[in-house]
Amino acid sequence: MTPHPASDDRLDASRLDARQRLVAIGLMALATVCFAGLDATAKYLTTAHAVPVAQVVWLRFAGHVVFSAVVLWPLALRPSLRSAKPVIQIVRSCFMILTTGLNFIALKYLQLDQNITIFFLTPLLVAALAGPLLGEWVGWHRVLAIIAGFVGVLVVMHPGIGTIHWAMLLTLGATFGYALYNIATRYLAPFDPASVTQTYTPLVGVLVMTPFGLAAWESPDSWFLWLLFASLGFWGGLGHWLLILAHRHAPAPVLAPYIYLGLIWMSFAGFLVFGDVPTWWTLAGGAIVILAGLYLFARERRLAVKGGPASEVDPQ
Repeated sequence: MTPHPASDDRLDASRLDARQRLVAIGLMALATVCFAGLDATAKYLTTAHAVPVAQVVWLRFAGHVVFSAVVLWPLALRPSLRSAKPVIQIVRSCFMILTTGLNFIALKYLQLDQNITIFFLTPLLVAALAGPLLGEWVGWHRVLAIIAGFVGVLVVMHPGIGTIHWAMLLTLGATFGYALYNIATRYLAPFDPASVTQTYTPLVGVLVMTPFGLAAWESPDSWFLWLLFASLGFWGGLGHWLLILAHRHAPAPVLAPYIYLGLIWMSFAGFLVFGDVPTWWTLAGGAIVILAGLYLFARERRLAVKGGPASEVDPQ
């Protein structure tokens, strides 16, 4: 019996789609490695060498601009500042600056795994804030997921049992800032192409942080520190690029659950560089937050298949 040509075409398309998704998942996994490298380097600089946080934040954005100019813009994106909503673009970039600053301060005092576990609340916060800010109201299934996520973060912080470290509140503030950054990204999607949005983020970061970074500047006393300074832009810029490539191969709802690989890399980096071992509080709370997030992503994928709105968290 001769195979039907249309059937062969569908089979080839299915195999191609599966291959594309595997490539996208691999790129997403590598992106989470880069972001673990970024946070571990920032923590090492601010703790082991007492480099001012303002300087580290400025170097992160300045290095990203350099990396973008050398690699990202020629190969992945054409830079453009022609935005239909320039004010919103600037506000969005300021949310990223706020997130980065609070995150780097918190990393001076918290373990990497504690910090990233609280950050995993981001997609749940995006779902909660999308209603009042974007008019995308959630159903009771997602409300339960959001509540469960907050319970998981409370387990990590364990108020009333141990003393809440004040730096955890900074991480929580950074998480809210990052959720607003993602909300702004979703709002801008119909107005500006990705190339415009990706151009604004590092450039605004450099412009805002330059006076603070230069005022706090402390010259490194070794080539190793210069290398670490340069690596901040490499980790951040490469992570962004890998995210862009991953989203070209697969839709955001498919990739979103793989954000949680970051907990593995953060825990590994924390142990390797700082000798930190995740506590049972962090593991238990992280499990609750991750399960709540996976449930939310499953609901979003189902809505996307039906033609409804799908959550797109941009873990930059």
